This record gives sequence, structure tokens and C-alpha cells, in this order.
Amino acid sequence: MDALVRLAQDDMAAVDALIIERMQSDVPVIPALAEHLVSAGGKRLRPLLTVAAARACGGQGDILAAHKLAASVEFIHTATLLHDDIVDGSEMRRGKVAAHLIWGAASSVLVGDFLFARAFELMVETDSLRALGVLATASSVIAEGEVLQLTRSHDVNLDEETYLQIIRAKTAELFAAASETGALGVGVSPDHVAAMRNYGMALGIAFQLADDALDYGATSEALGKNAGDDFAEGKVTLPLLLAIERTGDTESAFWERTIHGGDRREGDFARALELMHGCGAITATLDRAYEYANQAKAALSILPDSPWRKALEDVADYAVSRGA
Repeated sequence: MDALVRLAQDDMAAVDALIIERMQSDVPVIPALAEHLVSAGGKRLRPLLTVAAARACGGQGDILAAHKLAASVEFIHTATLLHDDIVDGSEMRRGKVAAHLIWGAASSVLVGDFLFARAFELMVETDSLRALGVLATASSVIAEGEVLQLTRSHDVNLDEETYLQIIRAKTAELFAAASETGALGVGVSPDHVAAMRNYGMALGIAFQLADDALDYGATSEALGKNAGDDFAEGKVTLPLLLAIERTGDTESAFWERTIHGGDRREGDFARALELMHGCGAITATLDRAYEYANQAKAALSILPDSPWRKALEDVADYAVSRGA
């Protein structure tokens, strides 16, 4: 991951300047709330993918278009985080107190809407209808994924196919769109555009699978949120699904009470961890994450050898090992 950050340093400085410029408003709470979350953005993985895709594909188009698309991607991601934290009742985001706990839910929702609007303004400025279409579609798919997850929350009978459908939509779709639009922004061949989309989709699934596993074993610092949040919210993820399946009838009453019934007591999280480690649910989830990471790396085979391609391959490894 560090190699990509170094390679993209100048590009990301330009992207960050765009982000700061476009989140300004005469309404003081808007830049204050947006800056609270954007300034804690860490490595900005999604816009990094947009820039890296443009560079790795070797396109000859104007890199400014890729910069604007990268800023759009970050605004879309930040807007979804603002909304998600309200839906989930999250207390931390990117290592900071969640914005809705400082400014209130109403302001967080409306600033999220503002950032969506700014994202689409930037897209239009690139004069790329295809990139606009990709990110517009991604925005609707993400919303669909969030609604699907909400309707199946606390459902101990959720099947793995539906779980994968949820994470493809709510997480992997933006990874795919970020990578795809980077290639589109510099005008490369359809094959290269498709390869970058496939890379982003597989990477996003790997990232979310690892994130779901890490919620049951990583530190809060590694996650940027409170470890154990998924269990505390009764959120059904793959480690939980596998644990429910593998512990069978012997622990069905525990899972029914804590997840479906929402009756979580002191010591329940420790018990859940014990069961998950005992049946290998966390290890199995990480194994699947590595499978998708390998798919992501394989998608890059069409690209010319370069430090950018190698850095993107390293990102796939980072996605599943960041909490190790």
C-alpha cells in the first residue's frame, strides 16, 4: 500500500486540493462537518484506485479528468458513510467521533446530500458520459445494497448468496466504479476498462470480507471504528453466518437471543469470539478474502508491467492483511 501512496503522491495532492475546494460553502456547518470526516480520510483508497487505474493503463488522456473523477469518488464514499453511520448508530468513523453525534442526524444527512451533488458537478466537468453513467449507477447500486442489508438485518437465516449480493452492492461496487472510471478518464481500450472494473470488484469483495473478519479480531486502530461494532449492532456478516452454521443446534439459542432477539449482554461478545475461533469461522472468511484478492491480481494481467501495476497488486494483498 505504501508504494501506491508514494507513486500517487502528486496526483493525490491535486485530488485533495479539489476535495477541499469543492466542499466549501457559505453555510458554515457544511464545510465544518465535511472536513471532520474528509480530513480523517486516511489513505483514501477509493480515489487512489481511480488515479492508479489511469496511470497503470497508460492512457494518453488528460489526467485532470481522472483527478476530478477521483474527487467525485471520495465525495460519494464520504456521503454514504455519513448516511450509514446514522442508520447503524455508529459512534466512531475513521478514528473520530461519528459526525451525527456532534452535529446531529439531520445535518449529517443533508451534508451527505450536498457531497453527492458536488460529486456529480465534478463528473459533468469531465465531459465523459460513460464515467458519469458508471458513477451514477454505482450510487444507486450502493443505496440498493444498504436497503437490502437493512431489510435483512438481525436475520440469522440469511444465506451466503444474499450476503455476497449485499457486499457487492454496498462496498465492491464503488471499488469497481472507482477503478473503471480511472481508466475511462484517460481514454484507454474497452479491454483495459473491463479489466480495471473486474479488479475493483474483486478487490472490494476481498476488502469487505476482511473487514467483517477483522471486526471480530482487530484493534479499533486497525479498523478506524470500534472493534465488535457488527456484533453490537446485530449485523449479520460472513463470520457470523459461518459460526451459526458450524455450531449447529448446540448454540442456536445463543445466536437467536443475541442477533435475532437483540438481547446482548455483558460477556456475549467474548462468547461469540470464542465460538467463531473455535469453529474456524474467522479463518474461513479470511481465506475467502484471499481468494478474491487473487482474482483481483489476475485481472491486472492485461496491463503492461509497471510500478503502478505492481502497486495495485500489492493493494490486493494489503486489503486482506491490514489487520494482521
